[in-house]
Amino acid sequence: MIRLRNLVIALVAVGLRWQLGSAVAAEEVTPQTFDAKGVKIHYLVEGTGEPVVLIHGLYSSVEMNWRIPGVISALAKGHQVIALDLPGHGLSDNPDSEEAYGLRMVEDVILLLDHLKIKKAHIVGYSMGGIVALKLIAQHPDRVLSAVLGGMGWLREGSPLQKSWQRMGVPKRSRTPAVCVHSISKLALTVEELKSIRIPVEVVIGDLDPSRRLYVRPLQEVRKDWPVVEIEAAGHLNCITRKEFRDEIARWIDAHREQ
Repeated sequence: MIRLRNLVIALVAVGLRWQLGSAVAAEEVTPQTFDAKGVKIHYLVEGTGEPVVLIHGLYSSVEMNWRIPGVISALAKGHQVIALDLPGHGLSDNPDSEEAYGLRMVEDVILLLDHLKIKKAHIVGYSMGGIVALKLIAQHPDRVLSAVLGGMGWLREGSPLQKSWQRMGVPKRSRTPAVCVHSISKLALTVEELKSIRIPVEVVIGDLDPSRRLYVRPLQEVRKDWPVVEIEAAGHLNCITRKEFRDEIARWIDAHREQ
């Protein structure tokens, strides 16, 4: 169990190193915000076309997960890209109330779509963002055109991984509160929820990413119909920086345009 917990801690640290050194880069982004039931959420919109929502990983941000690796600029060539900083991350508010996290993070994405008057969008999540995305797909299928889970698979209800999130430690230099980290356990899906999803979903993951064994393989046992694309020689931290990652997201979205 200790080894498993250490693996989980390692894989969710995807944006921490980048975030701590990103103050200058973050200041270059012109902030847009909206009120999500009392919590100020920062977001950006870039490009035109079918909407694509990007949800970043734990300890990361719009800037670190999506702009610096070039994902936003690549997708904005043919799509309306919408990216938000989840509460406790980036330029968004940092509430210490447990109610601001967990399932509320799913609802924050829906509130942003409502704020922008968007009925449906493609959803792309990386790492923790993939967990948020999968729960969103299960709970709000009417708002989703297609989805990509990057560096992530299935957080199963009742699994040891779910319990690990409930007691995971938080790095001392992180501005993300522990209540946010622990609340991720509330985004787990049951087998029935996973089987009920009818939205087209793809997984894109590095072939060296420990999430393959922890999250993706259990997913494949239940959803053999969901394609899994592996990025060669990529781990959890660097997969998102690879051109192949960006190209595959664009290919999937273009293949599932609204008719």
